[in-house]
Amino acid sequence: MNTQSNQAIQTKIFGHRGYPAKFPENSLAGFRYVVAHQIDGVEFDVHLTSDRIPVIMHDETIDRTTDGTGRIVDYTLAELRQFKLSNGESIPTLDELLDVFENKDVWINLEFKTDNIAYQDIEKIVMPMVNQHQLLHPVIYSSFNLQTLKNCMQLDATQDYNWLTENDVPKAQEFVKKEHLHGIHPHHYQATTATQRVWTVNDDQEAQQLFEKNVAGIFTNRFEDMIQLRKNVQIAQ
Repeated sequence: MNTQSNQAIQTKIFGHRGYPAKFPENSLAGFRYVVAHQIDGVEFDVHLTSDRIPVIMHDETIDRTTDGTGRIVDYTLAELRQFKLSNGESIPTLDELLDVFENKDVWINLEFKTDNIAYQDIEKIVMPMVNQHQLLHPVIYSSFNLQTLKNCMQLDATQDYNWLTENDVPKAQEFVKKEHLHGIHPHHYQATTATQRVWTVNDDQEAQQLFEKNVAGIFTNRFEDMIQLRKNVQIAQ
């Protein structure tokens, strides 16, 4: 039952690191698949190489998801290119990934991965690069590092900034207003009127509850299953 009113409150489903259920996480193949299959949005993490090129990976090291070892920050991009994901792809750059999203009806959540390594001036490198691409929707920026988001605000106060957290956020609406954020990205649902997108939702029961509460978004590794579940919830409503 897809009326306009339902569309207005429909929870957006974001492919977490692409589509890890079928493709290597943060691979261009995974991102191309989700874009081709009408996903609402995608989520990915950005680091800097030693020569200050933004690349896409969740961990600070390449050990878990490639055939190499070591920290991203200790390699140049050219050196990183010698290592491969499990499907043979190279680690993608932010520029390459944004090319996939150009002129596509997909929302982008870009996480600055600065909670363990404070990449100097990453905001000044990433944000102009984003602005060079023809994207249909404003980019959603997130980080566990609140200072990173404040740095971004100094560059452009008009963007959509959201604080990532594993913990409860007391008086979340007041916190969001005080810090000039657009919302929070909590690990579990928060009882608040603040905009929230919840990570990482792979359980059907949890997802159904979040759809029923009409949260702004969820991040999931199982986007095709979640799209079907959302349809079923809407029919039930």
